[in-house]
Amino acid sequence: MSDTIFSKIINREIPAEILYEDDDVLAFRDVSPQAPVHFLVIPKLEIPTINDIQPNQAELIGKLVLTAKQVAKEQGIAEDGYRLVMNCNADGGQTVFHIHLHVLGGRAMSWPPG
Repeated sequence: MSDTIFSKIINREIPAEILYEDDDVLAFRDVSPQAPVHFLVIPKLEIPTINDIQPNQAELIGKLVLTAKQVAKEQGIAEDGYRLVMNCNADGGQTVFHIHLHVLGGRAMSWPPG
């Protein structure tokens, strides 16, 4: 596994406020929240970008969304609504090259984001 901030969180080398964990995925609060509720859902398997996802990883990617749904409910934002965001590569806004799903809620979202 490469040395990203997410691999360090998975390996407990740096702290994170973990909201959910199983053998495949980890959900934790974003350290720089962009909404009252902002957490990330990541696979424990390192996949650098969306472009690197393989067909045999479809179930794992689906599990990211199902985990987001579960944690959103636990965080009290499911009923009013929330936003899911995944960025791909630098021009898409990706800064950590280990895929991750942003879950934002706790306020009304606008479009374009901001």
